[in-house]
Amino acid sequence: MVRKAYVLIQVTVGNTNEVAKSLRRIKGVLAADVVTGPHDVIAVVEAPNSDAVVKIVTREIQAVNGVSDTLTYMVFNLE
Repeated sequence: MVRKAYVLIQVTVGNTNEVAKSLRRIKGVLAADVVTGPHDVIAVVEAPNSDAVVKIVTREIQAVNGVSDTLTYMVFNLE
């Protein structure tokens, strides 16, 4: 089952646009949008399963220069 997650990302000062651009190049990141509020970027991630989503977040997104913190919300379809 394909899993989807919303990842709220805090970015170091002055790096928001570059982080968003870098995130959009990661396989599995469907979107990375700059937003206002306590987080700077929200990314939408999709992968074959929950473990793959976690790997994208921890190995790819958190490794982007300028990312200081992430908060991941996994989407569950309860149909």
